[in-house]
Amino acid sequence: MELKKTPLYDEHIKLGGKVVDYAGWALPVQYAGIMKEHKAVRSKAGIFDVTHMGEIIVKGKEALEYLQHIFTNDLSKLKKQQIMYTFMCYPDGGVVDDLLVYKIDEDEYMLVPNAANTDKDFKWMIDNKEGYNIILENVSEKIGEVALQGPLAEKILSELTEEDLSEIKPFYFKKDILVADTECLVSRTGYTGEDGFEIYTSLEGIKKVWNSILEVGEKYGVAPAGLGCRDTLRFEAGLPLYGHEISETISPLEGDQKFFVKLDKEDFIGKEALVKQNENLKRKVVGFELKGRGVPREEYEVYKNGNKIGHVTTGYFSPTLKKNIGMALIDSSEAKLGNEIEILIRKKPVKAEIINKRFYKR
Repeated sequence: MELKKTPLYDEHIKLGGKVVDYAGWALPVQYAGIMKEHKAVRSKAGIFDVTHMGEIIVKGKEALEYLQHIFTNDLSKLKKQQIMYTFMCYPDGGVVDDLLVYKIDEDEYMLVPNAANTDKDFKWMIDNKEGYNIILENVSEKIGEVALQGPLAEKILSELTEEDLSEIKPFYFKKDILVADTECLVSRTGYTGEDGFEIYTSLEGIKKVWNSILEVGEKYGVAPAGLGCRDTLRFEAGLPLYGHEISETISPLEGDQKFFVKLDKEDFIGKEALVKQNENLKRKVVGFELKGRGVPREEYEVYKNGNKIGHVTTGYFSPTLKKNIGMALIDSSEAKLGNEIEILIRKKPVKAEIINKRFYKR
């Protein structure tokens, strides 16, 4: 099957991007190298092609009631031009997807799901819209998106727009603003632990936005950044990744994301199962630091006193902290800060300590 390409595919090739298959898309995993790109985002800024992310529009008088029914977070708290992170769950509490909800108007919302889940999410939403007077539209094929992340992001983007970007607070957005003479929606969320912006525009306009940011950013040391460092950055910031810390079989509560699950709001899909699970949570995602040698990897087994208590969900050598760290889903009875566990690396148990999984704070 031929891979889908974003409008920036040729730019990635020109820049020496190493293109891989990511959820059916041809996307750069790295350019100059994951470590270099990671450091550029932490110290200056990096730009990511995230056109593969989905966009779904929900419109209609009952849009809010419908979204309250399918999401775990309380969207009644959302103001116009504000963004909320939430989960969409199955009746058993497993996760369909984690996504962002943009409130465009009282009866219009834009959802941004994970690329690999967009079609599945859209089908799930259609299957659960009965009885709601709403219109659902998957507009993913029409929208280009880049993310500019890092401490210099505002400075760089300010050179390409008349808009006062300091007015866009974290988890807010502005519509219909010009960036590099291109009409865009600009939001401020980020998936790296740094400040940063997402710039959405037409497929025709995204190339101009990308190239203009790289041009202006050259004097600031902006680097094009690939999927590889996107993962190491989100991981250091303790942010979950679908299929790792949350999944069809790992609930948001088990993924240690209870803040985004409002068990006291009116009924939503999965509520009953999550309320029950919350009373007796058997597993939980924790952070850990390796005390011995080796790099923890996904699916490595976790032990305590010779008993298997779970598995690693993500593990890396942290480029910022210069330590071998990871996240693991383990028995909640062992999920205490300071607790000593063992990670099985090449059939040898290596000592590790449970620590706060927000490994990096800017």
